[in-house]
Amino acid sequence: MCGRYTLATDAQALVDLFEIEHLLFDPSQYRPHYNIAPSQAVPIVRWTQSGRELVLARWGLVPHWSREAQTKYSTINARAETVADKPTYRTAFKHKRCLIPATGFYEWKRSGDKKTPYHIRAQDGELFAFAGLWERWSKGEAGPLETCTIITTTPNALMEKLHHRMPVILPPNLYDEWLEPAPLASDRLADILVPHSAHGMQ
Repeated sequence: MCGRYTLATDAQALVDLFEIEHLLFDPSQYRPHYNIAPSQAVPIVRWTQSGRELVLARWGLVPHWSREAQTKYSTINARAETVADKPTYRTAFKHKRCLIPATGFYEWKRSGDKKTPYHIRAQDGELFAFAGLWERWSKGEAGPLETCTIITTTPNALMEKLHHRMPVILPPNLYDEWLEPAPLASDRLADILVPHSAHGMQ
C-alpha cells in the first residue's frame, strides 16, 4: 500500500512540470510536505476542457453515492486489479482519473515485531506522479467535498524486498491518456497500471 508520501516542492514547480493552466488554490499558502498522511488535503492534477488544473483534494476517496463524508473502510489506495469493477472506484475510474504529484513515498519493512521505514524516491530527486482517482461528494451542508485515492500495483524489484504492493507511478508520456475523461480499454490497463521500473529509484 501507500500510506505516507512526500511532496518536497512548491506550487510553481508543480505548475511548470505538469503544464497547469488553472491553479485553484493560493500558491503562497502551499508549503513542501515531508510526511503526507491520509485525510490531508493534497494537490492533484486533473483534466478540464480549457487545460489541466491543479486543485487540493482530501486523501481518502468518498464515492459520490456515499451517505456520509467518511467511509467504513480505508479508501486511500485502490488496487489496480479491481479498480475498474469495484463499486467504490468504478465511476471515478471511468471519468475522473487524476495525477497525484510526489517526490517520494514511505514503506515499512517488517522484521519480527520491528518495522523499519524506508523513503523511496527517484535517484535524481525529481517530481513524479502517482496514478490517482478523484471524486466530488455533494451531500454535505458545507458544500462539495473533493477527495482522491492512489492506485497501487504489484512491486518492482526494489519494492518487493519491502512490501507486496507499491503505488502506480506514471511516465509523462501517459499523462494525457490517463487524464482524458473517457473509459480506458481493458487491454490498456495491463500497459498502464504496472510497476514502475526499479531503475532510477532508490
